[in-house]
Amino acid sequence: MNAGRREWIRDLHQAHEEFRRAWRGMNTRCRYSPRQKQIALKLIDEYGVRAVARILGLPRRTLQRWCRKQGKQVKRCPDWVYAWAAKRRERRKHWLWPVRKRPLRCAHPRARESRE
Repeated sequence: MNAGRREWIRDLHQAHEEFRRAWRGMNTRCRYSPRQKQIALKLIDEYGVRAVARILGLPRRTLQRWCRKQGKQVKRCPDWVYAWAAKRRERRKHWLWPVRKRPLRCAHPRARESRE
């Protein structure tokens, strides 16, 4: 990994840590305030459940429960993941072995005896 990417990742983690501290500071009495839930649900629209769970340090199940209570349909993953997976599948086609027409023969004598 090059130095520029490492710096970018470090800055991103630092920003998420600052946001997490501010988010946790909103809570005064109950476990999660309505404002915290509202912010988390807005972030889910932008980043997805898994990413928000990592950013805020919350269990995914909690976020999914909040979404169900709000009647919000949550995709399994963000739209960009499908495009990324399709590209990856295309790249991996090159490395797949061709399918053999005949089954491989087993060299072990006991395996041959059991088939006969």
